Amino acid sequence: MTLDYSALANAILQLEKSLAYAHSPAALADAGLREQLRNSVIQCFGFTYELSWKMFKRYLEATEASPADLDMGTFQSLIRLGNERGLLRSDWNRWKTYRQARTDSSHTYDAAKAEAVFAMAPDFLLEAQALLETLRSRSTAA
Repeated sequence: MTLDYSALANAILQLEKSLAYAHSPAALADAGLREQLRNSVIQCFGFTYELSWKMFKRYLEATEASPADLDMGTFQSLIRLGNERGLLRSDWNRWKTYRQARTDSSHTYDAAKAEAVFAMAPDFLLEAQALLETLRSRSTAA
């Protein structure tokens, strides 16, 4: 099985860079700069979340005995399947939180919601990095 994970790897690097800049001394000293960098983190989070989800699903489609059944599965059932297969670092409840954060950040702008997404982005970065590492190692082992 050959899946190209370079887009996901690049998105993860961008999220990592955005987080580093947003937590830099310069950003912490300038509220306006911090707000702009927070917005960058939120944008990178959304993009990285989408690519993580798509690569996760593509991997399952490529490795499951009945890939057509995956199209009928719910988000929750696919996350549970991913956990059963050892693909994910976190459980259904955490992925549900990531999904809600993605929804919140893309449909409305609210400062409190923006701060909540920004605050959970470092945890999601760890999740995305672990997913990429697992997908790569399993793809090369196959």
